Amino acid sequence: MVRVMVVEDDEKLNRIVCDSLRNKGYEATACCNAKEALSALETAKIDLVITDVMMPEKDGFELAAEIRSADKNIPILFMTALGDLSSKKKGFASGADDYITKPFDMDELLLRVSALLRRAKIEKSRRIEIGDFVMDEEEHTAYLDGKEITLTVREFDILYKLLSYPKKTFTRAQLMEMFWDYESDAIPRTVDVYMAKIREKTAAAKGFEIVTVHGLGYKAVLL
Repeated sequence: MVRVMVVEDDEKLNRIVCDSLRNKGYEATACCNAKEALSALETAKIDLVITDVMMPEKDGFELAAEIRSADKNIPILFMTALGDLSSKKKGFASGADDYITKPFDMDELLLRVSALLRRAKIEKSRRIEIGDFVMDEEEHTAYLDGKEITLTVREFDILYKLLSYPKKTFTRAQLMEMFWDYESDAIPRTVDVYMAKIREKTAAAKGFEIVTVHGLGYKAVLL
């Protein structure tokens, strides 16, 4: 069972979040402050941490930094009333993976938890399996129905990124920044050409499709 730690000094909110997590099938551990959280992390295997920022003695920024120094992979989600850009920057700099601002919808929190756990699983295994389609990042290979399909290095990297973040739209500019050197002569149209090739090579895959978001870019949608 997936274990989620909730660090929140508001006992009522802590209880509501923990109850919602348990109703979704997660095992929830409640902590009221950073000290309790760090102590629990020493004795229990935790798969994801949800933490408030404004807490007594040691705030969420400090807690995230300490957790991240000991574990580079555990997902950390901030839930806080501090919604300004500078606080978010500080949060991500301290090691947070995601940020949700109070007051929030509980369904949105659960969706973010699910997404973070999925990404963590992919990063740990370095494999993506969607139906009959498999990508192995370490081997840099892709298989469809057990047969290897030929992808160039750049095609592989683009597709792996899209499938790692299903439903997330990547603009052409973002993709160019990620996968083309600044000194290259690539233009936005180049991205479209690569997407066409990726679609052609994965057309028989039944578990996903690459969708064009008009005026923006592309995203992967799981079927």
